[in-house]
Amino acid sequence: QQSGRKYNLFLKRRLRIDKRHQSKDSIFFRDGVRRIDFVLSYVDDLNKEWEKKLERRKEFESNLQKAGLELETEDKKESEDGKIFFVKIHAPWEVLITYAEVLNIKVPIKENDIPPMVENPLDCVLFPLRLPEKVMHPEPDYFTAPFSKDKQELYLINDESTFFSPSMRNRIVNYILTRCPYGTEEGKKKFGIKRLLNNGTYTAAYPLHDCQYWKKASDPNCDSERYTLYMEWARFLRFYKEQPLDLIRKYYGEKIGIYFAWLGFYTEMLFLAAVVGLICFLYGLFTMDENMSSKEICDPAIGGEIIMCPLCDRDCEYWRLNTTCESSQYSHLFDNVATLFFAIFMGIWVTLFLEFWKRRQARLKYEWDLVDFEEEQQQLQLRPEYEAKCTQKKKNPVTQEMEPYLPLTSQAVRFCISGATVLFWVSLIIASMIAVIVYRLAVYAAFASLMENTQTLQPISGLLTPQLATSVTASCLNFVIIMILNFFYERIAIWITDMEIPRTHMEYENRLTMKMFLFQFVNYYSSCFYVAFFKGKFVGYPGAYTYMFNRWRNEECDPAGCLIELTTQLTIVMAGKQIWGNIQEAIVPWICNWWGRRKARNNPENLYSRWEQDHDLQTFGALGLFYEYLEMVIQFGFITLFVASFPLAPLLALMNNILEIRVDSWKLTTQYRRPVAAKAHSIGVWQEILNGMAILSVVTNAFIVAFTSDMIPRLVYYYAYSENEDSPMSGYINNSLSVFQISDFPERNEPKENPENFVICRYRDYRYPPDHERKYLHTMQFWHILAAKLAFIIIMEHVVFIVKFFVAWMIPDVPADVKAKIKREKYLTQKILHEYELEKLKERLCQGDKGATEKEFIATEGRMELSRAM
Repeated sequence: QQSGRKYNLFLKRRLRIDKRHQSKDSIFFRDGVRRIDFVLSYVDDLNKEWEKKLERRKEFESNLQKAGLELETEDKKESEDGKIFFVKIHAPWEVLITYAEVLNIKVPIKENDIPPMVENPLDCVLFPLRLPEKVMHPEPDYFTAPFSKDKQELYLINDESTFFSPSMRNRIVNYILTRCPYGTEEGKKKFGIKRLLNNGTYTAAYPLHDCQYWKKASDPNCDSERYTLYMEWARFLRFYKEQPLDLIRKYYGEKIGIYFAWLGFYTEMLFLAAVVGLICFLYGLFTMDENMSSKEICDPAIGGEIIMCPLCDRDCEYWRLNTTCESSQYSHLFDNVATLFFAIFMGIWVTLFLEFWKRRQARLKYEWDLVDFEEEQQQLQLRPEYEAKCTQKKKNPVTQEMEPYLPLTSQAVRFCISGATVLFWVSLIIASMIAVIVYRLAVYAAFASLMENTQTLQPISGLLTPQLATSVTASCLNFVIIMILNFFYERIAIWITDMEIPRTHMEYENRLTMKMFLFQFVNYYSSCFYVAFFKGKFVGYPGAYTYMFNRWRNEECDPAGCLIELTTQLTIVMAGKQIWGNIQEAIVPWICNWWGRRKARNNPENLYSRWEQDHDLQTFGALGLFYEYLEMVIQFGFITLFVASFPLAPLLALMNNILEIRVDSWKLTTQYRRPVAAKAHSIGVWQEILNGMAILSVVTNAFIVAFTSDMIPRLVYYYAYSENEDSPMSGYINNSLSVFQISDFPERNEPKENPENFVICRYRDYRYPPDHERKYLHTMQFWHILAAKLAFIIIMEHVVFIVKFFVAWMIPDVPADVKAKIKREKYLTQKILHEYELEKLKERLCQGDKGATEKEFIATEGRMELSRAM
């Protein structure tokens, strides 16, 4: 019976091969002429909703045909699993030219006659990084104008089948699909492919890739751009090559193109920051042995004789300062004079990055015909969901047409619910951060006691101090909590944004962006803010410690400062996020696709059709780019907001981004269905977010240098309190530690044991000794240091802000040559259009058209003269 079933399956496949002479890997209809611009798929399951879905499909497909689209259905018997129907859609010329005018698509009218830029003298040096000219510039450069059906002879139409690129074609078809009605349900008119996908009428809707990524298409009419992108861009071995941005834009559309342009530019700019950061780190490494503070801590005659107060109440013992010798040496790697230089440098670097990006963006806008592109052409059009859910209508004051609107009361209620939800989740993050702090306080005492009393840990006790052990474990726990909260909040953010019913696509993206960014900002950076600005600042002093919830004693910083702990926190969260992000982006889609295609792997090419191959890929989704931008902007925050604590952060980001570009390109080219092409002339609201973070980074780094690092106290000691002219920093450690008389310990704080009968212990603060009349109050040096810290913050902020604004003012947003090219193109386009209108008017006059008067002819000629003069 089993052999009979196999034989029947063989006959079925044999018949399917014979039935089609055309390869099913083709991107054309069965006639081999009409191109497949879009594919819909559905499963004909016989459940309760079957008849309703069938009715919707019939109505929808009928309306698509009425709109001028041509359909061809592949029966489920032809599909690999025998269950899925595929509806192939072709947009004929008449439909394309109609909607090209509606969408204001720009098309070529004349080849660009502006001479190319002067060759860069470094081109010969950069030659190994270049890609072939055909890959970098797949199309000639043209002057363009918005398409008009009435002026077809004006445009450079050589072949109607290739005049509109595949990305333009799928954009036009998607526009029709999102607005095509499919019937009336519950008294409301229903329309749009998105609703049909949500209710299961169709299972997928997608444009086709033009070939398999690992080999060129056999059809000579196919450009095999996907193959070219894979070979020249999406392979990791090409990491050192430039990106083929024009080809990316042609294949995927401007919105995806501008993301990769921004990511590539950001990575290039990171190279400079990474080099300077590495130099600052090496400075710290080479001067480690010259650091007087760690020398004194490690000296048995100084650090070995200084007895420190217990790290926790009752269970912890007194300890000698030289036990933190190694951690104090490592803290010098990041806490040195180069830290200040790097913090100032990064404040200026951020400005240069943002200003030069504006110039790069302006050049792309010109090259990609986005100069006159207004978001309202597609982004500001009403979302189909808004039109469907808003039953009330009012007159638009601009168009004077009736359009749906959401009443103010409904908007207010929805915003209140949305705001309360966001506030609840932000509160949840703060609560989880407090829980991690409580963990740190509770475990800190345990680590301190364990490391003092366990002999097996003695060899590593110098490197792994209780503070560092607590910081590492808390950072790991914090990272896990961050990932869990992110997983849930992403879904909540989409749900509440949908509930608000934003009016336009741009409004939807902006609202979701602000919600997600606010949450992720608090989620990722709260723990770093705690270590940088709160830990060790509200400790109190022996005998009068401060407690959280009157139970857990607040954490102290290491005698060498809190900066090394901030570095640890930053490294774990930043590196963990990047590793986890790459696993999510690359490995998960690959496993899903492998699992989905495992049955089809051994089938002949002419059985496993192009639409089935793409159907088995993952969906990129409307928010695909949103998550890519969010990931990079969060990374941008790590390398700017806290960079003073970790000069190697830009280097880590650079290494990640080199991988990120290839991972994103690989998954987009090989693991995902082809996204619908969309236009965008900038990175949108992310630009404002980056500007805001750039300003905030100056403030945070000034506070880190002043309050988290030990630089200001050392400088104050060097210039005001040092008594040794030959070695001004000698004695600094003894000066920075106050004295406490052990007999003053209250019972709650006093250690259970004092085997060596110590009389005094030291603690990190500037307070008067027990024999002073102002016992345990802050010394004058404390107030001098505080004043110096505040003065430093004010001076650094003002200097960096002045330089930032001066640099921003000096660098124009649009390069001079781009301005000239834009003016030239506008002039030539107007001239060509006016000449065309004049010729048409002459023809009408010659034909004796009474409507064409001599005055109209004179007016048109006069308009041309005026245009030339301008």
